Amino acid sequence: MSKIKCAIIGSGNIGTDLMEKLIRYPKNLELAAVVGVDPASEGLARARAHGVFATHEGLDGLVASDVYAEIGVVFDATSAYAHKDHDARLRADGKLVVDLTPAAIGPFVVPAVNGDENLDSGNVNMVTCGGQATIPMVAAVSQVSNVRYAEIIASVSSRSAGPGTRANIDEFTRTTARAIEKVGGAEQGKAIIILNPAEPPMIMRDTVFTLSDGADEETIRASVEAMVAKVSAYVPGYRLKQQVQFERFGDNNPLTIPGRGQFTGLKTSIFLEVEGAGDYLPPYAGNLDIMTAAAKATGELLAARRQEKEAA
Repeated sequence: MSKIKCAIIGSGNIGTDLMEKLIRYPKNLELAAVVGVDPASEGLARARAHGVFATHEGLDGLVASDVYAEIGVVFDATSAYAHKDHDARLRADGKLVVDLTPAAIGPFVVPAVNGDENLDSGNVNMVTCGGQATIPMVAAVSQVSNVRYAEIIASVSSRSAGPGTRANIDEFTRTTARAIEKVGGAEQGKAIIILNPAEPPMIMRDTVFTLSDGADEETIRASVEAMVAKVSAYVPGYRLKQQVQFERFGDNNPLTIPGRGQFTGLKTSIFLEVEGAGDYLPPYAGNLDIMTAAAKATGELLAARRQEKEAA
């Protein structure tokens, strides 16, 4: 079966790492174009070195190119603001859009959790790096116990947070919190991001706290470990940093949550780290690697769905 051609809009760190993954580990997608706005972009230079069409004239340059008509899937690695315009134009032309910005126009997708659920949507959103890392853990607990509250803390190296990440900090917290609820299954979600300036740069670390109704601890642990295996299938550097921890709160020692009142039940603490594959970005930039790896996996699912429709 022939491959579906795809394009990347955004030739910065995320777009360039995604380009390297699509070229190095091909499946059912063929990278046909990379789009930027800076003529001196390293990402565009790398694309040309790989023999891929590249333009610094933004989406206009892609639309005007000879390759545009053949493209079926477009990855947008620009900004939440720019994505709104890109999405409207691309979907009007029948392109499937994978959104790596926090714009959240389309449904949230975390491949290990709901990758098969939104394949007929014209636009899917990859949430955030923190969301891709932590929502699978919230979902793992939700699968075996009712999660009333979930809080995630994503700690990343300051050096791995570029201008786009910094400009979207507010969108990061809001988008991730919403996805913790919609995809993770928590009644209420909260997200915090920490940009750590430590040198040498720290690897991505994530902490997940869930407060759930009483459940068997071993059942939760097994669910978490199974989910880690699912994520690591497309993000090899994704792993538990230490054993899952539990703490119970009964009527005699309830936990007080500001704005939520008193809680009784089980607190589950999950500690993760994400090491990047080093395809383009350094291994400590696991926060960016997990986004590009998840986007690639999602794009491949969309391509497979389109191929099924075309074959029917």
